[in-house]
Amino acid sequence: MRTAKRVIENPHFVIRTVRCTDDHVRWSAPESSRAAQIVLVRRGRFQVESRGRRVTVEPATGYLHHADEELRFAHPAGGDVCTAVTFVDDVLTAGLDVTRSPAIPVDARLELAHRLLLRAGADPDVAAVEAVLDLLLLTLRGRPQAVPAPGREDLANRAKEAILADEPASAGLVPLARLLRTSPSHLSRTFRHHTGMPLSRYRNRVRVSRALTSLEQGETDLAALAVGLGFNDQAHLTRVMRDELGHTPGRVRTLLARQATAPEDARRPRTRQTAAGGAGCDSWTAGAIQVLAGGSRSRDTMSADQGAVMIQSRVPSIRK
Repeated sequence: MRTAKRVIENPHFVIRTVRCTDDHVRWSAPESSRAAQIVLVRRGRFQVESRGRRVTVEPATGYLHHADEELRFAHPAGGDVCTAVTFVDDVLTAGLDVTRSPAIPVDARLELAHRLLLRAGADPDVAAVEAVLDLLLLTLRGRPQAVPAPGREDLANRAKEAILADEPASAGLVPLARLLRTSPSHLSRTFRHHTGMPLSRYRNRVRVSRALTSLEQGETDLAALAVGLGFNDQAHLTRVMRDELGHTPGRVRTLLARQATAPEDARRPRTRQTAAGGAGCDSWTAGAIQVLAGGSRSRDTMSADQGAVMIQSRVPSIRK
């Protein structure tokens, strides 16, 4: 018996977890699909026959199913669990050189791309598209030098401008590429080359910056803040802020509110310690820095003066 659970859905692809409990050495009746698929195994193994070739599919070997191509399957070793990426159209696959063999060698890089893909469901329009493109490059292309060179920096800058200007098309990698008159794969590759980060990371960085501004101004409705910034929900905002800052929106709001509501004399620099680089900080800021630097739970609740003393005790005194 075979069951499939939809994990990520996008207008251009669908990702499913497929569980098969079949246990038979005989070959199945021919099966075909109208869409191209990439299948990668997470557990177990089985055999597939395509165009007269038989391949054992297991975690180190996946397979490519061309559109309208007939396949037969055998399960001599019991069940398996796979990830199937089905391409609804050719927007992401256009221009890619498809390998002749149905077998896909799965090296460590491809396995990592596979695992990262399964974690991209919270952002199906940008992060998931980037993950699928990474998977495609590792799966369908030949040697690394066959990958096309990135485009000019101007393309990356125009993508940044669209994101900063809240262009509706910037909500997804495919519509943004269409707006900039390029392909999603070319845009993704060019942006990462010139900025040092994926487009999804830059977009999240912009949204987190705007979230910090709103929290500093006293925003208390985190659900409304998340929706206003384009996150799926408050949980999505929380995950992204924790990834970027190491703290939840609620914790960051508390830190910002503590500084804003501190008495006037408490906000004055009372104790300053100059580090080797010559920069100093007041006692409250020292405590906040200790918290943001990843202090333990007990340190998170320390007073401002205690935070300053802790930092000072770790910085060598500088004598004139």
